[in-house]
Amino acid sequence: MCGIVGLFLKEPGLQPELGALLSKMLVTMSDRGPDSAGIAIYGNGTAGLIKLTVQSDTPAQDFDGLDVALGTALGGDVTVAHRDTHAVLSLPSSKAPDARAALAQLRPGVRVMSTGDSIEIYKEVGLPAKVVARFGIDQMVGTHGIGHTRMATESAVTTLGAHPFNTGSDQCLVHNGSLSNHNALRRRLAHADVHVETENDTEVGAAYLTWKMREGATLGKALEAGITDLDGFYTFAVGTKDGFGVLRDPIACKPAVLAETPEYVAFGSEYRALADLPGIESAKVWEPEPAQVYFWNHGAPTPAGKAA
Repeated sequence: MCGIVGLFLKEPGLQPELGALLSKMLVTMSDRGPDSAGIAIYGNGTAGLIKLTVQSDTPAQDFDGLDVALGTALGGDVTVAHRDTHAVLSLPSSKAPDARAALAQLRPGVRVMSTGDSIEIYKEVGLPAKVVARFGIDQMVGTHGIGHTRMATESAVTTLGAHPFNTGSDQCLVHNGSLSNHNALRRRLAHADVHVETENDTEVGAAYLTWKMREGATLGKALEAGITDLDGFYTFAVGTKDGFGVLRDPIACKPAVLAETPEYVAFGSEYRALADLPGIESAKVWEPEPAQVYFWNHGAPTPAGKAA
């Protein structure tokens, strides 16, 4: 089941509305997955800084004094912006390689949800409306984002099992469907020193794309390779620092709708997720073709239906 949404803004004037628009799209998909929900928001980063979005089941205990403790351990300034069970840590990019190890020692109960220059991921157990409200996602500003509401079929209902999954810097994935060969892929990825932390097959899909891009592929080419390597039925929505992509498997049995206007590109599992977007009545609306990569990039927008 599950419901996935995505919104890529071409018009900068809409950026203050990204959180509100994307949140409403996701809440509309609530009945496709009541177990957990999550949203990845891409905003304008700060030069020289990287962001780690982290989660704790005991946030008051784990986040108190974390800026000082982590800054001392890393030898650089760290700021902590606290949002309910999550916090966004901002630190010098040069300290990023050591941040996870230091965090694991200082706060073993803290788990990293995302890492990157611009990405922030917020996800928890519960309905989308409650997840949106607890983090104030509808007030967030950004350039693009993707979201997911989950019906758990492959793994337990936990925060770590919720989507989106971030496996590479500023890269994340949400997924509707099921990968039948994810265990074989786990072993293949482990040999390539790419590791996953949960039992969720979607994280394997995300890690596969990370691996392909680490080997030099663009996101579009990594998605194309997945058509051969990923066995199962799926619709992917992928976010990168500058772009947004969609791919359906060759059979395309999972529902999906794309809409494009001069101001934005929107994606949803069903059209009703897009129905309240501004200007939707004049948008180009279509069902993405099976095994066809669709990708848009802020630096060099790619025509719909063309691989990057």
